[in-house]
Amino acid sequence: MSSKVAPPKNKSAAAVGHREKPATPPSAPSKQLDVFANPTPKRDYAIQFQVPEFTCHCPLTGQPDFAHFTIDMIADKLCVELKSLKMYMWSYRHEGAFHEKVTNDILDDIVRATDPRFIRITAKWYVRGGIYTNVVAEHRKKGWKPQPVVVMPAHTVATGLA
Repeated sequence: MSSKVAPPKNKSAAAVGHREKPATPPSAPSKQLDVFANPTPKRDYAIQFQVPEFTCHCPLTGQPDFAHFTIDMIADKLCVELKSLKMYMWSYRHEGAFHEKVTNDILDDIVRATDPRFIRITAKWYVRGGIYTNVVAEHRKKGWKPQPVVVMPAHTVATGLA
């Protein structure tokens, strides 16, 4: 059985190593954070986002800065839509700002979009000049009281062998 491949409509698109940009790219950076209704608003539950490839650049030198963001939140009525969060984080790629400002701006924007019961952002900035920077910022909704932590007893691993 042989399969035939249709010839390209545009000869320039057929060149090796060349791909034309689509009329509407599948994704693009954006400052818009989309939300959806919390499916279980009666319960406090943790949502954690890991953003291991965050990039912006130093406002003084223009050199790239890289960070791993962990966003822990307890939603109230609204949750952040994941694709919009990805595009939002991407939007910082060509912006210059200090680590502390970027971390706090992201916290403020997510709080504005979702009004969560609790959110903590931990940004672990990669080494620059021999110094790592970690920035932790959090927000607690006024009047929200977290449930007490339940500590479960520790058990040894049961293997079935005596």
